[in-house]
Amino acid sequence: MSVPQRPVPVVLDVDTGVDDALALLLAVRSPALDLRAVTCVAGNAPVEQVVRNTLVVLDAAGAGDVPVACGSQRPLLEPARDARHVHGEDGMGDLGLPGSTRRPRAVHAVELLRATLEAAEELVTVVPLAPLTNIALLLRTYPHLSDRIARIVFMGGAAAVGNATAAAEFNVWHDPEAAAIVLSSGVPTTMYGLDVFYDVTVDAATAEELATSDDAGARLAGLLIGHQLARFGGTASTIGDAGAVAAVIAPDLLTTVRHPVRVELAGTWTRGQTVVDRRGRAGDLEHDPHRLHGLPAVPIDVALAIDAPRARRLFLDTVRRGSAP
Repeated sequence: MSVPQRPVPVVLDVDTGVDDALALLLAVRSPALDLRAVTCVAGNAPVEQVVRNTLVVLDAAGAGDVPVACGSQRPLLEPARDARHVHGEDGMGDLGLPGSTRRPRAVHAVELLRATLEAAEELVTVVPLAPLTNIALLLRTYPHLSDRIARIVFMGGAAAVGNATAAAEFNVWHDPEAAAIVLSSGVPTTMYGLDVFYDVTVDAATAEELATSDDAGARLAGLLIGHQLARFGGTASTIGDAGAVAAVIAPDLLTTVRHPVRVELAGTWTRGQTVVDRRGRAGDLEHDPHRLHGLPAVPIDVALAIDAPRARRLFLDTVRRGSAP
């Protein structure tokens, strides 16, 4: 497995929920990543709850003084629509976890992103695991900072079917305009969508073993996976967003194909769909109606397969490492 020789500087943009929590645990504990900041946005839960959950997870992971900031409370155009039916009323499986003594920074998430990018001596990889509202606002407010981003690796979208609707994945569906802005920005982008999201799983026996660990981070991972198993059944549960973080640690886990991608903004039944143009040619552009409407389709790297056994091993080995230095 190819992992970076030097830690990759990253920022995570989250709506901590269950799988965002697993992703945070992986990011903190991976020696291959240098977690510079975490920004929060409404999505799986209201943003104030997302901030609380994020601080709790950083405690469990044994993180150092990673700055955290509260961001957008709603999408650019629509009201917020959470996913507590999936993640529990508190967004973290209703495990009754105590709050953290950590405090978020007294700045908006976009300003923390700006400061982090400006302060970095090298390019930073931005890993959005949530609706893309904060990232769209960053790119519109400070467009020159796109040159400070090495790559955006986002969990969202799908080349095939959706989950929030038949056509749309939740993160993109929650704020389609934001997703359209980010995907058309020209920043190198990898879409870690539903085509691979469900493939990396942890079975019930492993979840139970993690849940009885003496280590707080491993224990939290096991409890969260156990919550998903209890809620939805089956013999294994996806690590979800943590797979996108694994793909930053070891990019060769993914099989990607470069395709133009548009976000559907107007369809009655398809709003929020990521329209992945998988044709083997550009098509007859003179007669392609898409060129007359909306933002241009920019080619991005679309993940269509993942080495699930290796990604699972990477996740488990890293989460079991114990407290981060």
